[in-house]
Amino acid sequence: MAVNSLSGRFLALTTAFVVLAEVLILLPGLSNFREDYLLSRLERAQIASLALLTTDQMIEPDLEAELLANAGVFNVVLRRDAVRQLVLSSPIPGPVVATYDLREARFWEPIRDALAVLVDPANHVIRVIGDPVQSGGLVIEVTMETGPLRAAMMEYGVRLLVLSAVLSVLTAVLLFALVRRLMLKPIKRLVGQVSAYADAPEDARRFIEPSARIEELRTAEEALAEMQRHLTGALRQKERLAQLGQAVAKISHDLRNILTTAQLFADRMEGSDDPAVQRAAPKLVNSIGRAVNLCETTLAFGKAEEPPPTLSRFHLSGLVGEIVESEQPPATDAGIEFVTDIAANLVIRADREQLYRVLSNLVRNARQAIAATGQPGTVEIGAGEEGDAVWIRVQDTGPGLPARAKEHLFQPFSGGTRKGGTGLGLAISAELVRGHGGRLDLVRSDENGTVFKIMLPQDLELATAEI
Repeated sequence: MAVNSLSGRFLALTTAFVVLAEVLILLPGLSNFREDYLLSRLERAQIASLALLTTDQMIEPDLEAELLANAGVFNVVLRRDAVRQLVLSSPIPGPVVATYDLREARFWEPIRDALAVLVDPANHVIRVIGDPVQSGGLVIEVTMETGPLRAAMMEYGVRLLVLSAVLSVLTAVLLFALVRRLMLKPIKRLVGQVSAYADAPEDARRFIEPSARIEELRTAEEALAEMQRHLTGALRQKERLAQLGQAVAKISHDLRNILTTAQLFADRMEGSDDPAVQRAAPKLVNSIGRAVNLCETTLAFGKAEEPPPTLSRFHLSGLVGEIVESEQPPATDAGIEFVTDIAANLVIRADREQLYRVLSNLVRNARQAIAATGQPGTVEIGAGEEGDAVWIRVQDTGPGLPARAKEHLFQPFSGGTRKGGTGLGLAISAELVRGHGGRLDLVRSDENGTVFKIMLPQDLELATAEI
């Protein structure tokens, strides 16, 4: 049994408290034994003295010595009717070193005197004063040796120690067995259930069934069972989402190939002389282009990782100019204006291709949000330096994000910013920015428009971990 285990510690604490209990039992027991011993000597001495007083005659020295030996004292002084009388006497082998008055002893004094007798092996002569029994006088005094008292106390202490030790060990064993049955076994069962569930968390048969009789343990078992149900449900949902993601990635791969072919034919249609075809071709090209982009982003997210950013220094204004040019609205969306507020000499350190994907997604979302209202609006891209970082802001005058999109903004398949959107664009953008050691935040989104802000560190070593 390990000392640092619950069983080992409980056994050690039980042993310590048992030893403490033995000490608390032994000291008062020895004190009471000493007091009874002294009182018995006083009683014997009184009986011997009263036997002598009733004869009213002198007794032989041999008889007097026998009476004193039977009483275990050297002399007896009895005070009757205010007269102090030496009733029995014999030679005292040494001086009287201490006097003990049993009539006025306090609670702690007998314990102190008992310990003093035990620790001092020398045989001393002491005087003991007490009340006579059966009103046989006012006061009785005797002188006696401490050697026999100490020997009797040692013998009694050993017997008491052995008895208390046996009882204490039995009590400790019973208590330990009871606690082990009521607490340790249910705890081990709980740990076993956790280990079994960890081996196969998807197996509902391994859920714990609360059965403990102790309220606290039963509460813990009920909490564990509830956690197991929630965790297993979450694992199953994630497994289904993973399978769905794999299926979507496969479909997107084939669909992208089909749409690429369709895009080639749509490009050829733009050269047609038919006016109706000329009007429809740009819309068809834009629609196919967006579908191809969605397939590509779905495939990229399905890989569950992006390559680490390849850092280089470039002018941010040139990159933003390319994005604005590619995102110019079609004729039907006339009235949407792009505004850039970026210093021409602002140079940043980042992966140009990945940052293009991030800003292109934000700008496209802003343009589509304004176009959905059918009203004119503005998309503004600004940038600047802030301490050791560069900030890039993309804002629009659209209607703001839906409430559900705000709750799950950067979660794939949950945070779409428009009807029919998947939310993959923002999820991928946030991961690309984190790969640069920066962050993408939603600053504001209300009826006056939406503002996103990108923070990219510049003077520190940028993050290059896989996303």
